[in-house]
Amino acid sequence: MATYRELLAQEEALKLKIAEAREAELADAIIRVIAIVSEYDLQPSDIFDGRRGRKSIAIKKKVAPKYRDKDGNEWTGRGRAPKWLDGKDKSKFLIA
Repeated sequence: MATYRELLAQEEALKLKIAEAREAELADAIIRVIAIVSEYDLQPSDIFDGRRGRKSIAIKKKVAPKYRDKDGNEWTGRGRAPKWLDGKDKSKFLIA
């Protein structure tokens, strides 16, 4: 069985191999991306929707509320139930 120090040395060697493999594959990936961007005349906003980071182009749709109380508070029925609905029959607050 390998010792702790030997395993740490193996980890460092593996990290170097991972970095080298990433560099080699990254160059190829960039070439492929450039080709696709050129072929379809893509802009950053086409891919990232004008947002920072790696966001998809999917746009979130607003969900219509399913429940409403007499004060106008609404809930879509998704996520945690609001306090105004705790312990009450949800069917009485359904929006027709």
